[in-house]
Amino acid sequence: MKLNRIKTFCYLIGVFALVGCKLNNTKAVKNDSWEYLFNGENLDNWIVKIHKHELGDNYANTFQVKDGAIQVSYKDYEKFDERYGHLFYKEPFSNYHLKFEYRFTEEWLEDAPGYTYRNSGVMFHSQNPKTILKDQDWPISVEYQMLADAEDGNPRPTGNMCSPGTEVFYKGKMDPRHCINSSSNTYPWNEWVQAELIVQDSLVTHKVNGEIVLTYTKTQIGGGTTNGYNPEIKQDGKMLTEGYIGLQAEGQGVLFREIKIKRLK
Repeated sequence: MKLNRIKTFCYLIGVFALVGCKLNNTKAVKNDSWEYLFNGENLDNWIVKIHKHELGDNYANTFQVKDGAIQVSYKDYEKFDERYGHLFYKEPFSNYHLKFEYRFTEEWLEDAPGYTYRNSGVMFHSQNPKTILKDQDWPISVEYQMLADAEDGNPRPTGNMCSPGTEVFYKGKMDPRHCINSSSNTYPWNEWVQAELIVQDSLVTHKVNGEIVLTYTKTQIGGGTTNGYNPEIKQDGKMLTEGYIGLQAEGQGVLFREIKIKRLK
C-alpha cells in the first residue's frame, strides 16, 4: 500500500513538471514574437533628429522619459521656431505589426502652426535619419497621424495617413491628398489610445483601439510637403518596402508607451 502511494506521488510530480514546462515554453514563444522597442527607462537605441539641428542633438530635452513613457516636452523651449523633431528607432523594418499607446499633454507652443494643435504622429518607411539634412523639416516617410478632440465641435478622427515626400494608393488609385482621414471616432486629448500599424508587402493597415480604420497600398516616394532634402534621396516613384520608425514632435506635447513590434514573414 505504501509503495503504491509513493508511485502515485512520483507520477503526479512528473505530470506537474511536464505541464509546467509546456506553460513556460508557451510563454517563451509568446514573448519572443513581440519585441519592445522602448525599454521604459531611457532612450537607448533611439536617434534624435530635429529641424535646424544636427543628428543626435536632443535640443532642450525635447524627447525624454517620464513615468515609463517617452514624452515630447517643450518645457525648456522659449519658442518653437519650426523645430520639427523625430525620434527614430535605430534600425529599419519591412514587414511588421507595430503597437503603441499614446495620449496628448496640455503643452502646445502657440508659435507652432495651427494644424499641430493636438496633432502628432509616428513615421514609418522613413529614410535613414543619417541622410536627413540639418535644414530638412520632415523626413521622406509615411505617417500614422494622431489627432485628438480640439473641442470646437468638429470631428477629428485619428489613425489617419499623411505623406511627407511620399504617395500612396487608396481605393485602387493614387490619391493626391497629403492626408487621408480614417473612419475612427474622435477621442479626448487626455485619453490613452491604442494604435496599431500593420505593414505587409504592399498593404498598410491602421487600427485604433482594436478596430481597422484605414487601409491603403503601394507606398512610394513622390509628392511634396518635405523641404530641404537631398535630391539624391528623393527618387520619385521608388516603391517603399522598408524604412525607419520615428516618433514625431511638432509643437504639441505627447506621450508614447508600450511600443512593441512583431516581425512578419
